Amino acid sequence: MINASTSWKAKPFLLKPAGKDYLWGGNRLQTEFNKELPLEPLAETWECSTHPAGPSIIASGIYEGMSLTQLLAEHPEFLGTHPGAEGELPILIKFIDAKKDLSVQVHPTDEYAREHENGQLGKTEMWYVMDAAPDAHLIYGFYHDIEKFQLKESLENGTVEKYLQKIKIQKDDVFLIEAGTVHAIGAGALIAEIQENSNLTYRLYD
Repeated sequence: MINASTSWKAKPFLLKPAGKDYLWGGNRLQTEFNKELPLEPLAETWECSTHPAGPSIIASGIYEGMSLTQLLAEHPEFLGTHPGAEGELPILIKFIDAKKDLSVQVHPTDEYAREHENGQLGKTEMWYVMDAAPDAHLIYGFYHDIEKFQLKESLENGTVEKYLQKIKIQKDDVFLIEAGTVHAIGAGALIAEIQENSNLTYRLYD
């Protein structure tokens, strides 16, 4: 454990993100944001994360080299007044570079995840569009309400796309994706995502 004076504790520090090399990713996070991560493609960088699947690493100051998770465990006072239930950050911040379309997916609510996913959090998230190709779009829910049997049948016979609402996007657009909303990021979108500290995803299809 590192002993730090009060003055050092008050100083900000930089974070090195965790990276993800999902097949749909590109290389803009490396070329435009100087993310020096040895991954190809570099689909996501988890910029501020205490999630076990990709914790951030302290990149400056006296805590350099320590994971953000370890630092907050040793100094819970850094969490302020709204820490997560397990002493972790309640949010996770990502950059996402979608060179190809992502899978159509949905995230559970906190209540459903607690009951069916061993007490984990569900996921509500917010997307800020940092950049978008001229033809880039998102899938954001359905064009209209559909019945469960209609969704089931359309998934089985491969016709679900006719129900999905596609929205053309441009730089500086913002979207709130509440848990339970069917969604997907389309090719050509560069997204900043602020989400609950969860990695639970149910895919409708790829």
